[in-house]
Amino acid sequence: MGFDNWAGMGLDKTKFYVVGAGIFSGVTVALYPISVVKTRMQVASNNAVERSAVSVIKGLLKTDGIPGLYRGFGTVITGAIPTRIIFLTALETTKVAAYKTVQPFKLSEPTKAAIANGVAGMMASLCTQTVFVPVDVVSQRLMVQGYSGHAKYNGGLDVVRKVIKADGIRGLYRGFGLSVITYSPSSAVWWASYGASQRFIWRRIYMFTTGFTGTRHLDDGIAAPSGQNIVLVQAAGGIIAGATASSITTPLDTIKTRLQVMGQEKRPSARQVVRNLIAEDGWTGFYRGLGPRFFSMSAWGTSMILSYEYLKRMCSTDE
Repeated sequence: MGFDNWAGMGLDKTKFYVVGAGIFSGVTVALYPISVVKTRMQVASNNAVERSAVSVIKGLLKTDGIPGLYRGFGTVITGAIPTRIIFLTALETTKVAAYKTVQPFKLSEPTKAAIANGVAGMMASLCTQTVFVPVDVVSQRLMVQGYSGHAKYNGGLDVVRKVIKADGIRGLYRGFGLSVITYSPSSAVWWASYGASQRFIWRRIYMFTTGFTGTRHLDDGIAAPSGQNIVLVQAAGGIIAGATASSITTPLDTIKTRLQVMGQEKRPSARQVVRNLIAEDGWTGFYRGLGPRFFSMSAWGTSMILSYEYLKRMCSTDE
């Protein structure tokens, strides 16, 4: 087996989705509080007392205890299963097709991997937005309810009812355009960085251990790496990908989040959100929550990719 993210591998689809739903739900439980903290930091008003990650956590624990760190979790976990199925299906299908398309071109292995993974990540994200955006709108309103002047709700259904009453179904898709603009490039950058960094790291390891500096394909005549080395390289790739994607897309994520959680009576435009952020904090306002977002994307990404690669090995079939 080579290092091409198991492209072309046959999968037991039933096992892949059933086991995958369980694994990714577990990761969601472990890392969900990071999303709550990040969201609260992004929507904090200029006079909010809790504006740092530590103060937000302390405030939530003081008022609600541990459950406060899981506001909106029920909505997210309900929407996560169909979203993951759509994402993984689109990702696998597109990745294999894209890799076959770039194979004939005289490109370096990291470049081929970056293109194939990037295209797959973008298409997978685009395919999931119809399901993801309403879940995002509802969960984020629950995350920030009662905080910095935001309304309170009696659960996810209450959010849905009030949003539809005020804005109709389109209210559940507030920020849809920005979501597509934010998450699709973010997914593309994440997967492209992950694919390229893996190839780069493997090549450096090979050059270091053998002294070979030519352009031979990495899979030619190389003994299979140990399981530990595979996990370490995948984890490193996940961290690099998270750092790259969060640095590039945090400003758009901040604008999108503010649009989605503002009360019906305010209904700001994207331009107004931008003006308010600049007026409150200058250009640094666009990077509110960068620390938690970077940690979130790195932790989520690393955990997800290790689970994803493990899942693919577990569900592989001989073809």
